[in-house]
Amino acid sequence: MRIAIIGAGVAGLVTAKVLTQAGHRTDVFDKTPDVGGVWSRTRRYPGVTTQSPKAQYSFSDFPMPAHFPEWPDGAQIQSYLTDYTAHFDLEPTLRLNTEVTAASPTTEGTWSVECRDAKGTRTTQVYDRLVVANGVFCEPAVPAFDGLAEFTAAGGQVCAGTEFHDAEQARDRNVLVVGYGKSACDVAVPISAVAARTDVIARQLLWKVPRKIGGRLNFKMLLLTRLGEGLFRYIRPRGFERFLHGPGNGLRRRMINSIGTVSIRQLGLKRLDLVPEGAMEDIVRGAIGLATEGFFEAVTAGAITVRRDRVIEQLLVVDGEPAARLSDGTVLPAGLVVCATGFTQGVPFLPEKVREQLLDERGNFMLYRQILPLGIPGLYFNGYNSSFFSPLNAELAALWIAADLAGAVTTPDTETMTRAVVDQLAFMDSATDTHHCRGTKIIPFSMHNADEVLGDLGLTINPLIRAAHWLGPVDPAAYRRLTPTLLKRLAPGEPGGPDRPSPLPGPGSSDSASGRGDTAPESLTGTSTQV
Repeated sequence: MRIAIIGAGVAGLVTAKVLTQAGHRTDVFDKTPDVGGVWSRTRRYPGVTTQSPKAQYSFSDFPMPAHFPEWPDGAQIQSYLTDYTAHFDLEPTLRLNTEVTAASPTTEGTWSVECRDAKGTRTTQVYDRLVVANGVFCEPAVPAFDGLAEFTAAGGQVCAGTEFHDAEQARDRNVLVVGYGKSACDVAVPISAVAARTDVIARQLLWKVPRKIGGRLNFKMLLLTRLGEGLFRYIRPRGFERFLHGPGNGLRRRMINSIGTVSIRQLGLKRLDLVPEGAMEDIVRGAIGLATEGFFEAVTAGAITVRRDRVIEQLLVVDGEPAARLSDGTVLPAGLVVCATGFTQGVPFLPEKVREQLLDERGNFMLYRQILPLGIPGLYFNGYNSSFFSPLNAELAALWIAADLAGAVTTPDTETMTRAVVDQLAFMDSATDTHHCRGTKIIPFSMHNADEVLGDLGLTINPLIRAAHWLGPVDPAAYRRLTPTLLKRLAPGEPGGPDRPSPLPGPGSSDSASGRGDTAPESLTGTSTQV
């Protein structure tokens, strides 16, 4: 089939790689001039690094270079994705500097994709399927500040973190960094090295975990293991998780909250008056944040001032100079305001009717397995499963898409899938206090999502390796044989493999792209295959 993929980031690239290996023709569209998505040079801010160590932020079959540091920076990740593209010969699929302006289903069951290149030339092409991989960190969400026009006229500047590309923009200026997530703390450190003053405006303090807990133990040994994930109650606890959230609940609470105790002491949070409310167990309700190297040291040294529990109430001009009034009445000089205030997950290129089917009344994405929209034939999503292991989760989602295109995934009927999605969103509302990025963040349940996706495919990894991942960090390389195993099954002439792609249901079909209700090959629905 001919398949359009929107987005050349982690999810778009791995989808192109898997579907190309499965024999499909793919075109990958991205409005930036390079691959990388959030890591593109057009979107990188100074100080950006991965939140996960390099081993956990890798594709299963393409490890990061050994000379990379444990937490690579943005330029290194972009170069890694460039090398991945070259290694798997994906360059011919790329349509860079090309924005998808509209993508609509046709009466023939295909998708019409309208594009605009850097010169403004518009073209329209028809594809058999469409994969949306534009990412959940695509469009920055910048607050609409009162007084912006007067503030700007006086020389003040407001920008999103992803629009701030050079620390020199802050030299000798009074800078406000809005936010307290990882990106806010990351960008505040290089800003503080050159700015006249740096204030971080934190509406709510979030728990931070040191990279090395106690100065020695890598945080991945605690939180990037299956045991670490099991410390947070999932909608369907399994095996040892039932003990942790039953008879062992007291032990579980002590385990996770002890990390908070160590973090408070190690980062000096009590002395700095930066201890978040609640317990460390509540970390998932905001965001699991890795402490930025140098941030709390800069706060201690006075280079950064954190204004906790406050927001910018108004931008204004004081004695001819740009300034900002906070919610407690404090007025601060503010020549530059950098907003690290999150992102919106938008699909403006889809028709309104499709968006109405795709989103619930609160704007949450209704995606089965974080992949399949309900009742919209021929459409898939990838990368809408943001996690600590984003490359691995995206890779497994790409396998699911490849199998579904071949008619080799059996899913419940639409009503059952809808109920499953609604129940999952309700659970994540409670588990994360609605901080799940409109249904696109699966942290801290990354491996639960991976297991469910692989369960649909009848695949698993060696049980001894799975067991090792309970006490040691999950290793994406353990999953490297899944792609060739699945593709061999799906090859024409192989047992369980299709002779040709299954037809797309007509526009009136209530089921999805691969003929829901057909019986999948026994090899994909029986006992899981261990690889």
